[in-house]
Amino acid sequence: MLNAVQNSLLSLIYPSECRVCSVAIADLDDGVACCGCWAKTRIFQGTEMLCCKCGMFFGDTAAPVPVYCHKCDDHFYDSAAAVGIYEHALAASIIALKTSPHLPRRIIDAIRTFNFADVDLLIPIPLSKQRRIERGFNQAEVIAAAVSRASKTPIDAGSLVRKLHTPIHRVGMDEKARDLTVRNAFEVARPKLISGKNILLVDDVLTSGATVSHCAKILKKYGALRVNAFTLARAVAKARA
Repeated sequence: MLNAVQNSLLSLIYPSECRVCSVAIADLDDGVACCGCWAKTRIFQGTEMLCCKCGMFFGDTAAPVPVYCHKCDDHFYDSAAAVGIYEHALAASIIALKTSPHLPRRIIDAIRTFNFADVDLLIPIPLSKQRRIERGFNQAEVIAAAVSRASKTPIDAGSLVRKLHTPIHRVGMDEKARDLTVRNAFEVARPKLISGKNILLVDDVLTSGATVSHCAKILKKYGALRVNAFTLARAVAKARA
């Protein structure tokens, strides 16, 4: 009841439109998208057919045997998981996260459903110094903070650094372009803190997997045991016409 009253009062003082369809947002827990757009957004329930390594989406019904896309065979991370597909409300929330360091309650609740057992350390994908100054914060650290609260796992935002300022990745960039922009872009500043650890890399979107793969490669070079990835969304390749 109290939450409903707060929503009503705040909607009068701070009217907000859905970033997807422009309908008025009735529930503050929905963030920048309305409940209708959240209903259209595919949030993973554990029953989908996904690549067992990179989490690529194949269909709504799980297969009776493990499925692999094989596009990620040479990636250096061990596995990747995401809250849902990069579309509708989830895509709008991620875009908004780049300018405002806040996660809606819907996403925080979804993060709490994951099992983060056997993770020693959370490492958010770092921004370059220039981009962090431009943005004022790192959105991957905001996501990592939510994961840390859900899992009681510490965050290390200093051991992995981005030494090169690279172009901003767009969902539409091809795999070769993404790989070239992040190759040799990362280094480990505090190898003793990651040696022997099971690490979870945290970011907003996994598209080609190039960024987390290069991060995992250098973390393993300095002694990390396992490196998995967690993102809010998994981009889906568009079918060719």
